[in-house]
Amino acid sequence: MPYASVYLQFCLSYMKLNKLDLLEPLVGQVLTSLIYTTIENHVQKTCKDSFDSSYLTTLETWLETVIIPWLQTIYCSEYASVNEEAVKRFQRKLLNFLYETYAKVRINQLFNIIIEFPESLPALEDLRLCLQKTDLRSVLIEKLQKSMETRLLHPGVSTPDILTAYVASIRSMRVLDPSGLLLETVTQPVHQYLRSRDDTVRCVVSSLTEEDPNDLAEELVRGNAVHVDENALSDEDAENWTKWMPDPVEADPNKSSNIRRSSDIISMLVSVYGSKELFVNEYRTLLADRLLSQFSCDTEKEIRYLELLKLRFGDSQLHYCEVMLKDVADSKRIKTHIAQIPEYSENFNMSAMILSAQFWPALKDEKLEVHPKIKEQMALYTKGFEALKGSRTLAWKNHLGVVDVEIDLPDRKLNLSVTPVHVTIIMHFEDKKEWALDELSRVMQVPPTILRRKMGFWQSYGLIEEVKPDLFCLIEEIENSVSKAASEIVEDYESESAMASAQDQRKEELQTFWSYITGMLMNLDSLPLERIHQMLKMFAFQGPTIECSLQELRHFLDAKVREHELVYSGGLYKLPKSDILT
Repeated sequence: MPYASVYLQFCLSYMKLNKLDLLEPLVGQVLTSLIYTTIENHVQKTCKDSFDSSYLTTLETWLETVIIPWLQTIYCSEYASVNEEAVKRFQRKLLNFLYETYAKVRINQLFNIIIEFPESLPALEDLRLCLQKTDLRSVLIEKLQKSMETRLLHPGVSTPDILTAYVASIRSMRVLDPSGLLLETVTQPVHQYLRSRDDTVRCVVSSLTEEDPNDLAEELVRGNAVHVDENALSDEDAENWTKWMPDPVEADPNKSSNIRRSSDIISMLVSVYGSKELFVNEYRTLLADRLLSQFSCDTEKEIRYLELLKLRFGDSQLHYCEVMLKDVADSKRIKTHIAQIPEYSENFNMSAMILSAQFWPALKDEKLEVHPKIKEQMALYTKGFEALKGSRTLAWKNHLGVVDVEIDLPDRKLNLSVTPVHVTIIMHFEDKKEWALDELSRVMQVPPTILRRKMGFWQSYGLIEEVKPDLFCLIEEIENSVSKAASEIVEDYESESAMASAQDQRKEELQTFWSYITGMLMNLDSLPLERIHQMLKMFAFQGPTIECSLQELRHFLDAKVREHELVYSGGLYKLPKSDILT
């Protein structure tokens, strides 16, 4: 049947129904459902998976020019019993339905919208307008939290990716709700999950000081100070006081709005842990690792990062890092002065990084007896330092450092950068072509299991071969069969960290409290946990790394009880009687 004929028949039908006052009672609900379905289909078709354009105005125009005229044609004819005011009310109802439908579509897509921020900013601005006109905030919170839990907060997603999504969610929620209440509610599960990951702080600090552009590095360049105090007035609040708006009625009155309203992402990340010191300590460890693993480290770049971090965390927090960078400059200057001493001579070029030990994080503590040629050069360097510095001397960390070696072989030449333990191994094989594992272990003072793993590096280059169990021989020319076997050995050496593990560092830091605790208990006989913690806060918690929670102190003291160095009775800790007598 032709369209014109169908349309004419439709018009005649609704005119007759209008004339009989039966249009609304008979087909009103059907027409409403038809219009709602049409709106839903049009919204889905218009804005499906497209976030980089604003569609709200376009949809409003479509409603005004297509749906409303059709309604007016039906309900406002000369036979209609429905007045224009009723049609206008229905028009407002349809507009609200349009906002609600569009908002629900965008809420279902919100996780993808956040990930694509800032390209998805138009979609967020549309959603913000819809949220102001609808009551869908609770739906948004529930659906977004569920999306984050299923798509983000699980072991399959790396910590850097979670942080990237978290930063994008902060910026997106600021667009949707400048009060920060939505952000606080939606990101709470992310906060809890980030706290459960051991590498979160390291990933944050690494991102802050990366050369490649990223959200956190850009945030660092902005240079705003970190505010952990919720009652402090931010600079942004002070400048925009005329635009101040009260918190929504559902906001928790016990929480200050300053943190919620802050757009400072770094401050929000710090507030997850509630302490600047944790981030400063991690930066200090990363800086130490870079300085000790790269003797040609760009100190100017590191100083620039340090100045930016000082704007964020304060001068006093980063004083130790300043000393570390000064040590690098001083070491280069001392090397130049030592080289000018007439009595100093070099069998090979040597540079030493001279550290002010109390300002550096704990270093790995491993035993290594270096090759006599290296030891001789170290002694000459120490003698030159003593001649320059008078009463001061050097305590060498033999296992740390980088050695550039050139190995000449009949069939090839190798230029490598290796660790002291690797160069000591190959120098011993230069002196003696065959070594038993236990014998070399005694000479180098390295456990056999570790030594075997380190020797795998030279096996991968075909320089050493295990000819018998635990017997290794130097191979100067590679045969095809040996080369093939060597290529199957996984290379063990990577750029190893010079720093002690975080667990070892923390154990050493907690051990510094032990002398304070024993002194307290010798003078006061017995003390409860809370009193010990209070006294430590007064006398022992000094420096950038010294901080201990009540729970952490409890674990430390309980470990001392298990080691029989403390006695716990009636809620009080005290020293064993034998310790008190001595």
